[in-house]
Amino acid sequence: MSQEKKKFDAEVGKVLHLMIHSLYTNKEIFMRELISNASDACDKLRYLSQLDHSLIADDSNFKITVKVDKDKRTITIRDNGIGMNKSDLIENLGTIARSGTQMFAEQLSGDVKKDNLLIGQFGVGFYSAFMIAEAITVTSRKAGEQQAYVWHSDGVGEYTVDEAEVEFLRGTEIVLQVKPQEDTYLDHFRLKHIIKSYSDHITAPVYFVDAQNNEVQVNSCSALWTRPKSEITKEQYQELYKSLSYAADEPWLIMHNKNEGAAEFTNLLFIPSSKTFDLFHPDRRRRVKLYIKRVFISDENIDLIPHYLRFLRGIVDSEDLPLNINRETLQHNAIIEKIKSAITKRVINELKKKKEESLEEYLNFWTNFGGVLKEGLCEAMADHDKLLEVCVFKSYQLDKMISLDEYISRCNPEQKTIYYLSGDDPVKLRSSPQIEGFISRGIDVLLFTDTVDDFWVNVNSKYKDYEIKSVTRADINLETSETQEATSNTNNQDNEVTEDYQQLIQYFKQILGDLVRDVKISRKLTASPACLAIGDGAMDIRMERFLIEQKQLVATTAKILELNPKHPILEKINQDVLSDKNNYDNEELVRLIFDQACIIEGEPVNDAGEFAKRLNNVLQRVIL
Repeated sequence: MSQEKKKFDAEVGKVLHLMIHSLYTNKEIFMRELISNASDACDKLRYLSQLDHSLIADDSNFKITVKVDKDKRTITIRDNGIGMNKSDLIENLGTIARSGTQMFAEQLSGDVKKDNLLIGQFGVGFYSAFMIAEAITVTSRKAGEQQAYVWHSDGVGEYTVDEAEVEFLRGTEIVLQVKPQEDTYLDHFRLKHIIKSYSDHITAPVYFVDAQNNEVQVNSCSALWTRPKSEITKEQYQELYKSLSYAADEPWLIMHNKNEGAAEFTNLLFIPSSKTFDLFHPDRRRRVKLYIKRVFISDENIDLIPHYLRFLRGIVDSEDLPLNINRETLQHNAIIEKIKSAITKRVINELKKKKEESLEEYLNFWTNFGGVLKEGLCEAMADHDKLLEVCVFKSYQLDKMISLDEYISRCNPEQKTIYYLSGDDPVKLRSSPQIEGFISRGIDVLLFTDTVDDFWVNVNSKYKDYEIKSVTRADINLETSETQEATSNTNNQDNEVTEDYQQLIQYFKQILGDLVRDVKISRKLTASPACLAIGDGAMDIRMERFLIEQKQLVATTAKILELNPKHPILEKINQDVLSDKNNYDNEELVRLIFDQACIIEGEPVNDAGEFAKRLNNVLQRVIL
């Protein structure tokens, strides 16, 4: 067979350019990536051998070896894992189909420490070897196949694939031809130290071939999560966390537990202390690895944790699942469901403890992952009350994050409603006319600024014995027994106000027509002349706007216009209406008041040009 020469995929070319031109100072991470790949290869074959034992034949002891040859200036990494055939070599080393390096390049920040981590995050770890190697040769033979293949490249545009001419056993061997300026990686002591630093959590034994050609095991080769917590150091936990998450930060929370009872399993889970790079990826991938009796099974398409806990990193090792289970069966498995339920309960309980111990520290977590956690409030199977207990929201009165329980503890005894206002900017929300009456009466309003808030409130209308309600609802009457200014003759006063302004209401309806669904007298405005409101059962204003942006709705619906009868402008217009004065200026004011209410709520005005003319006319009369 003749040697086949191919060009790298364009995306690979971009990565290689970044690697070869030394954007990274911490070049030793190439060893982390190559050992991790070798470990994955062993894990994959260990799993497949449960279904087909012939794949491992007489070589069932998985191992990884690293050897240095100073004279030839080479580093060799060898494993006896699953191996690759020709098509695997082309797919895995010639293209990047899964990650895409456009995103990889865009994420580069210039921060060397952070940029190093992107190598692992975007699945381009193999290419990091070109930071210290001027050429790489990969020889591999796939388990169950007879032919071995050789892949070779200097990292500049092209690579070759050929049949191996020498006898080669199962697995993969990577030979790095070290660059002249990278002599430090040919030093036995230096390289052995690097290998040990990055391999202690690896379940396959990792051997270093010393200067006397002796194989010396450098890792403990025992699954970290199976050891007693008392025997595990903080540094060991952190190293495993970093290998799982490709993160530079320390974990915010570590949960290491052995579970017995309905489902026997061990979990070692981490919550990162900084936001993960793929948190809002459309696939909402979960990154908790499933092991069965210390054999790696998968970290993809297994429902081990709910999507709203996808910020978790870690490992779950089951004792109950059979090793020969196929991945399709795992999708609807009773034991997996029990594990998922137990993990979810534990995580929520741990979050509740952290919140009660130190709200300030808890807010670090909430800033990063609160928006994702609240997605659980939209899922039918989630325990909404337990989730709401660990949620915090911005309080208008206190100007800080508080829980719903703290909100309730500050309510007067008659108030049975938790009020909120949603929007994109908390600063703008604080100046909204919608909350004027609440604040003047000492009623707190929670400010919701995450997009998910518009969804979960449609699923959760109550918390404990309290209704959860938007202040934009038209049926809110603050002059009731709920407020501190309650009076016994409130209802009579309401009726009198409505009657006194009935003609004004009709006047607004006549001028605005179909632009409004209805016009009502407001029971919550104090300083502003008007605001938009929505009727009972209608879609919230911000939710409607979101669906329009997503092309799920064609246009906005007409809203209710609420009027403040005590505002001087409204009083003047009402006097003219009652005295039958047909004043064109009043018509312009009515339209301006409506347009103003729309603008405040972020709604489009009906005719921007006409709005500008009306505003200019009013300003002109004031000036002249």
